[in-house]
Amino acid sequence: MKRKINYSFLAGIKILAVLLLFSSCISQKKIKYLQPAHEDSTNRASFQRAPYQEYHLGVGDNLYIDVRSLDQRSNEFFNKTNDSRATNYNDASVYLNSYTVDPNGNIVFPFIGPIPVLGFTIDETREAIAVVMNEYLKETTIIVKLVNFNITFVGEVRRPGEYKIYQDKISIFEAVSLAGDITDYGKRKEVKLLRASENGTELHVLDLTSEDILESPYFYLKPNDVIYVEPLKGKQFAFATFPYALLFSTITTVIVLLTFLQVK
Repeated sequence: MKRKINYSFLAGIKILAVLLLFSSCISQKKIKYLQPAHEDSTNRASFQRAPYQEYHLGVGDNLYIDVRSLDQRSNEFFNKTNDSRATNYNDASVYLNSYTVDPNGNIVFPFIGPIPVLGFTIDETREAIAVVMNEYLKETTIIVKLVNFNITFVGEVRRPGEYKIYQDKISIFEAVSLAGDITDYGKRKEVKLLRASENGTELHVLDLTSEDILESPYFYLKPNDVIYVEPLKGKQFAFATFPYALLFSTITTVIVLLTFLQVK
């Protein structure tokens, strides 16, 4: 009788170990990016270029503006910094020497006064400044950059936080790579994009597992976008939240001991 009980117990332990192993696995379908529309098909060979919507300036945006002309003394008049300090630039200094779009939609330029830029793109802002500057200087070059181009990640990414972007545009996949990729327990099929708008905040749900994302109007991110990656429902049963290695080690030890005792 004792021998039968031991055999039954041993079989139960083995079944439990197998069940735990399979319950902790995550389907490849949930973690693969850019999957074709049908499982038995392959990805399309080409895609239409995703529409890119240029960012329009809003109240509170910060702009780095550099005016260059043949007259060095004029450069010093119209710029907040000069060449001797350029090598000491960092995020803080660039921000402190930037121009803020005020509640009236203007930037206040030294010796000139307010210039309306609300709702302008960066190129339109550059042109508007150039028109004003041409009244004072000849052969000027205007450089305009958006200082506050930040992307924030929260949720199931390896390195959540705020990231500064030093380029004119960035795709959702480029941004995800900055955050170290989505973890295995992130819901790639329902990534939530929070975007500020004139009326408040917009919420868009992106499916990164589908190849159709390459043609989505939200493929390219905008300044101050927030990306939230929800955890999968089964995360509480996954390896990251439960000491499966210790459990499997214990089960293996028990099986070996029981097998040894049966032989004895």
